[in-house]
Amino acid sequence: MKDAVAVFNEWAELDKDLGMERGHADAVTEMLDFALKERNRINKNYTFLDLGCGNGWVVRKVIDDPLCKKALGIDGADQMIANAKARGNKDDYILANIHDYEPQKKFDLIHSMEVLYYLEDPESILKKISNSWLAKEGRLIAGIDLYYENRDSHSWEEKVGTKMLMLQQAEWIEMFESAGFSNVESWRANQTEGWAGTLVLTGKKD
Repeated sequence: MKDAVAVFNEWAELDKDLGMERGHADAVTEMLDFALKERNRINKNYTFLDLGCGNGWVVRKVIDDPLCKKALGIDGADQMIANAKARGNKDDYILANIHDYEPQKKFDLIHSMEVLYYLEDPESILKKISNSWLAKEGRLIAGIDLYYENRDSHSWEEKVGTKMLMLQQAEWIEMFESAGFSNVESWRANQTEGWAGTLVLTGKKD
């Protein structure tokens, strides 16, 4: 099977990242509405990280929030980062391996869409986020389309040709809690009659 980063590089070269942006827009908007309403209630400036930022569209969306003083995107696919820099501020995007990345400063809000199930050991990354990347009382919010309850996703690993981790919703929730997140919540975003929805998982750092 292909490495996931290689697959995303291929997609970026073919401009499939634009299709990913359109396909994820409704679910991500719902996720950001939830997270940014909380930031507005807190009413303090905050910093934002998009983990697996692709072409940078979420970073460009969040930076428009007056309370956001810094928004940064990281991705392991160099062509995705090239596309992001071509469409936005070059300083807002970093080519980085998620396993090696260490932020200079902690973030108040971290977002991730369609990343976690590509990781061989997502719990270790979740622990790193909780322990080292998030500021006190910071929030992680993540979206996942491949999960056991979403039957449509069961064939994706074979179709895409890269390894994907299939877990049940309850297993993802347990993993977030085990990684040290508190007040873990989960719901299905953009759910329709023919689509199980994006599995949203979010938790805070005490």
